[in-house]
Amino acid sequence: MSRFLFVVPPFVGHINPAAAVAAELTRRGHRVAWAGLPGLVEELAGPGADIHPCEVPRDLRRPPGLRGAAALSFLWQDFLAPLAMAMAPGVERAVAAFRPDVIVADQQALAGALTAERLGIPYATSATTSAEFSGALAGMPKVDQWIHGLLAGLRAELGDPARTHDPRFSPDLVLAFTTTALTGECAAPPQTRFVGPALARRPDTTPFPWEWLDPGRHTVLVSLGTANTDLGGRFLAECAVAVRDRSPHLQAVVADLGGVLEGTSDDTVLAVRRMPQLALLRRASAVVCHAGHNTVAESLLHGVPLVVAPIRDDQPVIAAQLTTAGAGIRVRFGRGDRHAIGAALDAVLTAPEYRAAARRVQESFRAAGGAAAAATHLEEVATPSEEIEEVAPTGQGEPGRS
Repeated sequence: MSRFLFVVPPFVGHINPAAAVAAELTRRGHRVAWAGLPGLVEELAGPGADIHPCEVPRDLRRPPGLRGAAALSFLWQDFLAPLAMAMAPGVERAVAAFRPDVIVADQQALAGALTAERLGIPYATSATTSAEFSGALAGMPKVDQWIHGLLAGLRAELGDPARTHDPRFSPDLVLAFTTTALTGECAAPPQTRFVGPALARRPDTTPFPWEWLDPGRHTVLVSLGTANTDLGGRFLAECAVAVRDRSPHLQAVVADLGGVLEGTSDDTVLAVRRMPQLALLRRASAVVCHAGHNTVAESLLHGVPLVVAPIRDDQPVIAAQLTTAGAGIRVRFGRGDRHAIGAALDAVLTAPEYRAAARRVQESFRAAGGAAAAATHLEEVATPSEEIEEVAPTGQGEPGRS
């Protein structure tokens, strides 16, 4: 039996894959604990989770209009760096109380990686998006240099200043919840293991009026994720019109967290605050989304092609990977109207090559192993606590045991 401490940021899309891996480790007899925001972790990992609370900055919301370089600057300077500083004391308390053999640190929960290296504990990186492997900053050396400067500052405060590797990529193990069938050939370090999406085995008890679905029509799921509620009103409304224009053969379930379509549901468009997404994907013919990694991966795991409208952060990278793989079509979020969205839906629903490409990615995801494969790789990294001091020096920029 080994002890695994999962360190996660307060983001649903980053906790969900970790929860699936944690459940698999628990099933195998290991002990698992969490360092993160208690309410959100308990909701996603289950009421029995061993949670060690971490503070987060009071206001992590960003101005809704940020795009491009301004959004990237905000992400690092005003979001990830303050989050690391706020979480670090809680992570250290969790380590002292739980005494983990391995820390599993989300790529955006930098306090986990830096605390692990300072205390000499092996750690694995949980990479819930493939954007960091894309080389997206290769053409922006000054931006890349600026990010590494921020990381160096965080390391001086929280980590081991003698280390030289990028803390976003553990020298022991990087778990990538995707495959190269979607990412293409990418700049992943050799200790990366592509395990595909990891889905929790817990049943989704979200209520849904299943009788509303008409089996004689294609079902489209529309979602802009949990972090874009303040941006999506116009786009969701245009999606609804595009579907209603095709009502003889199309129906849509829309994740409307902000209630912008409240009161407009009919027999063609159903707007809900929450949906049992995985269960609905088994009945879906297409998905319209923001190119968030989890939604894209879950859709492709079910062989469902997509129409994507990336907004910011890693979403343009994921959208580019999807279209290169041939499993979807990109539309512009800011200018995408009922005509563009409708035409893209027509294409992914009628042209067989999109579904064929989605199924190729689906096959690669299934072969990669998901949560079970991730758990096996973590078991290989696990080291008895009394050997931690002996193992610690091997991590300085070396591939480790993965």
